[in-house]
Amino acid sequence: MKIGSISEDLTSEKRISLTPELSKKYLDLGVDFIINKNYGTHLGFHDNDYKEKGVQILNDVNEVINNSNSLLQVNLPEINYIEKLRENTSLIGIFNPYGNKEKINLLLKKKINIFSLDLLPRIARAQSMDVLSSQANLAGYKAVIESFNEFEKVVPMMMTAAGTIPAAKVLVIGAGVAGLQAIATAKRLGAIVFATDVRQASKEEVESLGGKFLSVEGAEDLETGYGYAKETSGEFKLKQQKLLSDTLKKIDIVICTALIPGKKAPRIINEDMLEDMKVGSVIFDLSVEQGGNSAYSEIDKIVDKNGVKIIGYKNILNKLPFSATNLYSKNLYSFFLNLYNKEKKNFNINLEDEIINKTFIQNKNT
Repeated sequence: MKIGSISEDLTSEKRISLTPELSKKYLDLGVDFIINKNYGTHLGFHDNDYKEKGVQILNDVNEVINNSNSLLQVNLPEINYIEKLRENTSLIGIFNPYGNKEKINLLLKKKINIFSLDLLPRIARAQSMDVLSSQANLAGYKAVIESFNEFEKVVPMMMTAAGTIPAAKVLVIGAGVAGLQAIATAKRLGAIVFATDVRQASKEEVESLGGKFLSVEGAEDLETGYGYAKETSGEFKLKQQKLLSDTLKKIDIVICTALIPGKKAPRIINEDMLEDMKVGSVIFDLSVEQGGNSAYSEIDKIVDKNGVKIIGYKNILNKLPFSATNLYSKNLYSFFLNLYNKEKKNFNINLEDEIINKTFIQNKNT
């Protein structure tokens, strides 16, 4: 079996799917691994690093596609590469099927086996494969670092002979993996941290990290069976808006992380709330690609609205590509092990396996 991986579009994605460190593990399973020239050079992984582990280096992307039974990627390949894929090729990565329907439908027409790891169920057996958690951890950390960099005041409390500088107040909206890491990072750097989430179960986690949990009065636990947030009712939204409107007037930095799988991100900070925020405040909207939690957030821009900066980077992990690649490639290898039949040296697409069933994209899923 020949497994391949091709270069991502470096203008939008710096992560890759294979590190030299993991190469030998794949080869020990009895598969051949092929990549194109300069596959990981931008991360300091040179062709010789892969060759020394036994990986084959081909001249270009087209050669890799033509010689692979399966491709391990971060994102979906470009249309011109998809058109060259052979029937029954398997494609594994983070493919956001709800946002990439055109490419997904083209792949299904070509009878490509698609496994999208952003659809993994939140079960104990899938933890080592959980790409959303590993990448969200890094995103939450980096969102805080970038926000503090744009914030033009000191973050921790400082006592000087000239007086005391109060600590910055940070609000984290959404206490999932990214949100919890944002809380932990902001707290370590000396901020006073508040957090809010529609899932009441997250209160204990927030408080364990030193944050103060802000809860809507009479809130229900709006959580799916897999631990994701549900959409809220109209009544809840009104109560949430009142709570946020009062809170945001006192906040210096806001980290927005709220997402609903398969749907547009909920708009949580509206125009009126922004009007009442302090000049010099910063909002980092991690959900900008899904429509944004904040008014005025734009992809890959820092918008200044009445002295409030709204940051909306499309792929913040491009600012941590080395760390993100190391984690992602390990998640990917764990998924590969679950799919791979060592005796027959092929993929066992067993739809009775919950992990495979949930990640395998079929016509019924689109």
